[in-house]
This record gives sequence, C-alpha cells and structure tokens, in this order.
Amino acid sequence: MSNTDRRVGTVSRGIRCPIIRQGDDLSEIVTSSVLEAAKSEGFSLRDRDVIAVTESIVARAQGNYCSVANIASDVKAKLGGETIGVIFPILSRNRFAICLRGIASGAKKIVLMLSYPSDEVGNELVSLDMIDEAGVNPYSDVLSLEKYRKLFGVNKHEFTGVDYVEYYQKLIQSCGAEAEIIFANQPTAILPYADHILNCDIHTRKRTKRILLAKGAKVVCSLDEIMNAPVDGSGYNELYGLLGSNKSTEDKVKLFPRDSMDLVLDIQKKVLDRTGKHVEVMVYGDGAFKDPQGKIWELADPVVSPFFTDGLIGTPNELKLKYLADNDFKHLSGDELRKAISDSIRRKDSDLKGSMASQGTTPRQLTDLIGSLCDLTSGSGDKGTPVVLVQGYFDNYTNS
Repeated sequence: MSNTDRRVGTVSRGIRCPIIRQGDDLSEIVTSSVLEAAKSEGFSLRDRDVIAVTESIVARAQGNYCSVANIASDVKAKLGGETIGVIFPILSRNRFAICLRGIASGAKKIVLMLSYPSDEVGNELVSLDMIDEAGVNPYSDVLSLEKYRKLFGVNKHEFTGVDYVEYYQKLIQSCGAEAEIIFANQPTAILPYADHILNCDIHTRKRTKRILLAKGAKVVCSLDEIMNAPVDGSGYNELYGLLGSNKSTEDKVKLFPRDSMDLVLDIQKKVLDRTGKHVEVMVYGDGAFKDPQGKIWELADPVVSPFFTDGLIGTPNELKLKYLADNDFKHLSGDELRKAISDSIRRKDSDLKGSMASQGTTPRQLTDLIGSLCDLTSGSGDKGTPVVLVQGYFDNYTNS
C-alpha cells in the first residue's frame, strides 16, 4: 500500500474493562482487555501503539486511600492544630472539599485565602469585568468576606451552581473549626492572619512556599507534604501527598498512584510476549487543556503522566505541512507536491527546534499531548473505558 492509499492517521480507542478493585492484577486485566478489544473489533496492534491507563484504576488496584481522620492527624502534627492559613485552594467538591474537611478537623481556626477572580485552574469566583467595574486591583487588594459580598454578592459556579465561598465556609464550621475567609493573590497576604500555613496551589507551590518562608512564616507545608507518608496504616504518596487526590466516599479520598513503573513495564512485556509488538505504556490523569466557555484549565493533577515507558520521553519533532505547501513548494501541486513534502519529511533533522518549517507545531511533552487525548477519550463519567489505545500517533504523511 502506498502512502496515497492510506486514509486514516491517529486513532484513539476507549477500551472497556471490568470494574477494578483493590488487589486486582491490573497488568493482566489491561493487557487482556486490549487484546480482546482488538479481536472483537477486528484491528491489530502495531509497534509504537500507546496503551494508556487512567491513574484512577491504578490507585484503586493499589488500595491507595486515606481518610479524613488521617488527613486531620497529619495536618495537626505538621501545622500545630491551632490557627492555620489555608491558601490558594482550587474550587472543587471532588478535588478539594473532602481534603478541606480533614484540614479543618485538624485545626481550631482556618483562615481560608481564596485567589480571585478565579482559582488556579480557572474556576471563577467573579468575572474580570466585575473586577474592573468594582475598581479592584486583584494583584494588590486584599478583600474581607464582607467586602467581597458587598462588591460582588453571591456568585455561583457556571457549571456546578455552587457558591464555593459559602460552601467552604460551612464545611470548615461543620468540622468544629472557626472560619475566616479573605481574598488575595499575593502569598504574603496571609501573614497578618496566620504564620502556620498550608499552601494548596498545585503548579506554583514551590514558589509560594519559598516566598512565605522568606517573609517570616514559621511553618509552611504544601499540599504535597500532607499524606506523603502513611498515617495509621493509610495510603500515601511520597511525591505528591494530597495533590492529585479525588473524593472516594464522604470520609475517604483516593490518592494519586505511586510506584507504577513496574506496571507499565509489565504491560509492555506482556503485549510483546503475546503479539510480538513493542508498544508504549503510560499512566495518565488530567489532560492539559483549557475550556474556552468555562475558562477552566483541566490540569488539577500535579502532572499529566506520572509513569511511562521510555519511548514516550521527549517532544514531537514535526514539520508543518501547510508551511511547506505555502512556502517551499508553493509552485507544486498534485503528485509533485505530495512527493516533495514526503521527501522533506524523510530527510528532516532529528531536532527541528528553531526551524521555520516546524513553527506552529505543538511544543509540548509527548506524555502531555497523548495524556490529554486519552483524558478526552476516556471521559470522567460512565463511559467505562479507563484504558485507551492510541494507534498511529507516531506516524506521519509518509507512513503506509
């Protein structure tokens, strides 16, 4: 078959699997599910196909859970159990609310500092237009709850219908702690209120902690330092703590998976032994993309992919076909154009960084790109496809 006969490029398939429980042989389940899907749907595996496994079923198979009581114990031990400044949390019932229950249960008072107009991943408390109209400078102004309500009133989340300010306040109080809420975007704004601080930002956490310690905070913990070791026999994540966790029950969270390189390597080996094909394997969580309507940046996990095989290291090295067609080969058409572009792809440098012919291609890690594709494919609800098979991702215009 010539490259002109091929009509399909990258294909992403959600693979249905059994419901995963703690202790299940996940490597065998994933491998068997992919091979059974291939047989059922009439396709074959190829070298460099990617098998992606959602982090949720990895953590479930590991039994990597902790309770609200575990979180409370860890917070109290590390932050003293008195007044704790909790700053820059995201607005999420699934991601943060149950963690906040544990945090509040380990303190006498919580000073909750929310960023505005939105949280780190784009959930809005108020719109920028409302900020402009109120004459507020979000880079410098610190608002009390009273001032916030006077200026902006009640603002419910566009998609969830939740007033997160009230929701978090009542949640803290229901745990027996006093609640005070302020709104600010500079880490140091918390220091007049508390010197024992838990910073809950995800991707800026190291900077936030550095700034607070430099300005005199007595104790600063980031969310990745809570539940980074077992508490009373609980699960844990030594790298990410509570980051990447999700609500499991009203009293328990599922933590981000740990120690899963053996899993991805074992799946890779099983597929090779049974099919002769060398596939790549990754564990993935949130994709990294932004919703233009709700303005939400999806990546609430600390990374898109915490574990992956070596073939997924790096970034794409691609030429922009429309650039070649409109510039280098603008005088050609039809078969001549196709042959010229194909020859350029075959001769391309191993590193196109800085090349005009690669401008406009996506300069992101392969794991972030493929993980985002997989997150969109598997969804977050009832599709029942926690494994995704991506085929043809590494092909180009010349592959037949």
